[in-house]
Amino acid sequence: MKFTERLKAGTKVYSFEFYPPKTAEDTARLFNTALELKALSPDFVSVTNSSSGVTPYRTVALCGVLKAQFGLDVVAHLTCLAHTRAEIAEICDGLKKMDITNILALRGDAHNVASGALRRDYDHASQLIADLKQTGGFSIGGACYPEKHPEAASLEADISRVKEKVDAGAEYLITQLFFDNAFYFRFLEKAAAAGVSVPVLPGLMPITGYKQMQNFTKLMQVSVPAALRAGIERWDGDKDGMFKFSVEYASAQAQELLKGGAPGLHLYTLNRSRAAIAILKNVKAAL
Repeated sequence: MKFTERLKAGTKVYSFEFYPPKTAEDTARLFNTALELKALSPDFVSVTNSSSGVTPYRTVALCGVLKAQFGLDVVAHLTCLAHTRAEIAEICDGLKKMDITNILALRGDAHNVASGALRRDYDHASQLIADLKQTGGFSIGGACYPEKHPEAASLEADISRVKEKVDAGAEYLITQLFFDNAFYFRFLEKAAAAGVSVPVLPGLMPITGYKQMQNFTKLMQVSVPAALRAGIERWDGDKDGMFKFSVEYASAQAQELLKGGAPGLHLYTLNRSRAAIAILKNVKAAL
């Protein structure tokens, strides 16, 4: 059963996210991570794609390796701001040749697009989704932001964009990371009222330190609850204490989400396995 079918059937789906490594050392670590996480039988793993438009084939190549050599079901991220429709068609052809038929369709961040690389074929992810739907042969997902996209004027305005993605053909959504479950459940309620009925898979990531927390709050505009902030400040500088606290926080967050009806969990791994393994084991033990 494909993971999209599992989502539609109400079966809990568990997945991990990787990014293409840049060095031989990083590649070896990622492949070791993939082997360790494969033992947990994830429904799929996803591979990110830089919105710069410079290295889309690193994503395609890694997807091929994870599928062919590791036997993992793969979702390829695909951004469109820095690509023409012809380039998107070429990338999709490469994915199909490797029998990779799952795509997470994304606009990409304009500030990450390399100078002079911005194209005018696409302005929104919904346009990419519509093209992928017309191409055929792909299962398509989209992204959403429980606290709203940083560029959106309001949550309601952002949800209208999400509705456009679903109307264009997105079969499921994966959220940006968040640390307060109230945002996720509020998003579900407002999205449903706007006519969005596809499954929304929550994305979670344990925080590893104070600097990382600052980056999330500044760059991604993600809220950090007082309890999480206090724990990070308490354990900052204590690697073992920070790991234990972060895993416990993420595990409790995940359990609450699943009990509240979330269709599963998407864990942002940063290409490392230890925290993801601990969180998923805690979650499954509590079910």
